[in-house]
Amino acid sequence: MKSPRFWIVILLLSSTIFVLQSRGDVDQVPVSETLSRMPRNFGSWTAQDIPLTDDTLEVLGKGDFLNRVYTLEPSAGSGRQPPISLFIGYFASQRTGQTMHSPQNCLPGAGWTFDSQKYTDIKDINGKTYNVGEYVIGNGDVKQFVIYWYQAHGRSIPNEYVAKGYMVADAIRMNRTDGALVRVITQVMPSESLEAARERALGFTQQMAPNLPRFVPN
Repeated sequence: MKSPRFWIVILLLSSTIFVLQSRGDVDQVPVSETLSRMPRNFGSWTAQDIPLTDDTLEVLGKGDFLNRVYTLEPSAGSGRQPPISLFIGYFASQRTGQTMHSPQNCLPGAGWTFDSQKYTDIKDINGKTYNVGEYVIGNGDVKQFVIYWYQAHGRSIPNEYVAKGYMVADAIRMNRTDGALVRVITQVMPSESLEAARERALGFTQQMAPNLPRFVPN
């Protein structure tokens, strides 16, 4: 028997296809910068691009993608901290079936399990509030802390179903279906607390987030 979650997804996708087809073939797509121009430095964090494989790009579909690892240069007297992985996938149009993939769907397929999850509000360095999801995921003895959300038209949404609902509404009101998935990950080291890993991911996210409107139009 299919779960209620399955039928909710089917209903949302069916509604989305109907609405988008009824509005025509062309979205209103605001001008934005390519994600490759995301700053390579945030404070002492320095970036290294990690190319996505052809198989991954085929699954993701047509969009603009950023996959980077940011490393923090250790200060005098302090040890090296785990890096931060930043992934952003921006879809200028989701009208033709290209859509943002939920971490809840892709991570378990890679062998990760969800140890905990919650929604919370965070503020960036400019005081703007983002509604995000926080996950702790595990794969054997390895644990990672994850911050993720969907960004579209100035909104930050941690829930994939709510994000799809807004996409349908915005397709009707504004003829826009563009949006992005933002995901920040850092490893929880055996020698540190979960809160320490969260603070590292949070501090990075607070510096990075104000740049998003350049690449994900409001």
